[in-house]
Amino acid sequence: MPSEPMSEPMRSRLAPPPMPRRRMLRLLAAAGGSAALAACGRPGGGGGGRRELNVWTLDLAPRFNDYLGGVIAAWESRNPGVRVRWTDVPWGSVERKLLASVFARTAPDLVNLNPPFAANLASKGGLLDLTPLVPAGVQQSYLPAIWEAGAQDGAQFAIPWYLTARIAMVNRRLLRQAGSEAPPRRWRDVPAWAEAVRQRTGRYALFMTVVPDDSAELLETLVQMGVQLLDGRRRAAFNSPAGREAFRFWSELYRRGLLPREVVSQGFRRAIELYQSGDLALVATGPDFLRNLQTNAPGIARDTAPFPPITGDDGAANVAVMNLVVPRQSAMAAEAVSFAVFLTDAANQLAFAEEARVLPSSRQTLSQLETSLARPAEGDAASRLVEQARLLSARTLQRARVLVPAIPGIKRLQAIVYTQLQRAMLGQVDSDRALAEAEREWNRYAEARWP
Repeated sequence: MPSEPMSEPMRSRLAPPPMPRRRMLRLLAAAGGSAALAACGRPGGGGGGRRELNVWTLDLAPRFNDYLGGVIAAWESRNPGVRVRWTDVPWGSVERKLLASVFARTAPDLVNLNPPFAANLASKGGLLDLTPLVPAGVQQSYLPAIWEAGAQDGAQFAIPWYLTARIAMVNRRLLRQAGSEAPPRRWRDVPAWAEAVRQRTGRYALFMTVVPDDSAELLETLVQMGVQLLDGRRRAAFNSPAGREAFRFWSELYRRGLLPREVVSQGFRRAIELYQSGDLALVATGPDFLRNLQTNAPGIARDTAPFPPITGDDGAANVAVMNLVVPRQSAMAAEAVSFAVFLTDAANQLAFAEEARVLPSSRQTLSQLETSLARPAEGDAASRLVEQARLLSARTLQRARVLVPAIPGIKRLQAIVYTQLQRAMLGQVDSDRALAEAEREWNRYAEARWP
């Protein structure tokens, strides 16, 4: 399962130059409108007079071919006039492929997307408001905060599917050497702990990348520290007392030598490398990380234990969501929503959560999963540790929400904030000036995009 964005594959030298992404998004509304008219007459292409429902997922084949095939067959048996055509798309190329299909008037009817790109599509008129198509009462079957994360400007653009909630994986040997029984639970206690780890072990406590196009984890920590990112007009609200304190927190932690120097130049993958080599006390990641760790660094795996994630004073943890959306040009929107609701019902989500080791967006499924994971685990110590981590991750959802909402331009906001924080970390400007410059830069962008 993709946990971090992958780099886009190299384009063929024979391909025409790609259209800039921002220009493609600006054209999407017009393309979606004309394509919708064309799609109304699209025959569907199914054999034997059946219509064809085109569904795209992200990075699920071939591992989940049997699972998806079973779900598709079950839904088709209930909808005999429709054939599902399933296409699995690599994570790094889905944006390019989807936008190209819109312009070619061949867009799928249902797409599995990450929230930031879905938000940009919705803001450009490229996605359908699902509110009138979702059956009554279905909304209540999902975790409320997760369902609400798929809304924008009063319209529901997404049906939630599977979730991931990071927890803290901790090297207990380094923890003991630093004189601790457990890592801090709150960010305010991290500096003292990070200093103890550095002084007593020569290693680092944690890794928090500020590479602009990498993990959003640091942006999430700002929210946990009480920072409001934007106001109701999408103008900067982060240059506040809480924002200034958070910028000082991270810049001082770096300048005191309590973060690895490469946080300004390398992404989350470097955190994994450092943890596997025994040079990092804590990494925030999902339970499935343990499986890879047990293969790649079995000695470190034996020293590893899961702990609750570090949070702000309110205890709110972050959850990442994968959604299902319907492009506006779809001629089979009702069938697309029907399939999405079926794919994400309690039974199908439970089967997928068990097979993929992810968390469900279904309230009933989450309860069932927690009950199952709370039973005494069977198998060897390594398997029991993974199940313990999965249970902790599932219980984290009780206090989790999408800390950084998937609003249009969120990746631009992250790039601006990270770039200015880098300058403060490197001592090029003080943290207050860096934050003020981030405010000015974002507001220039926001005023041009949302006058």
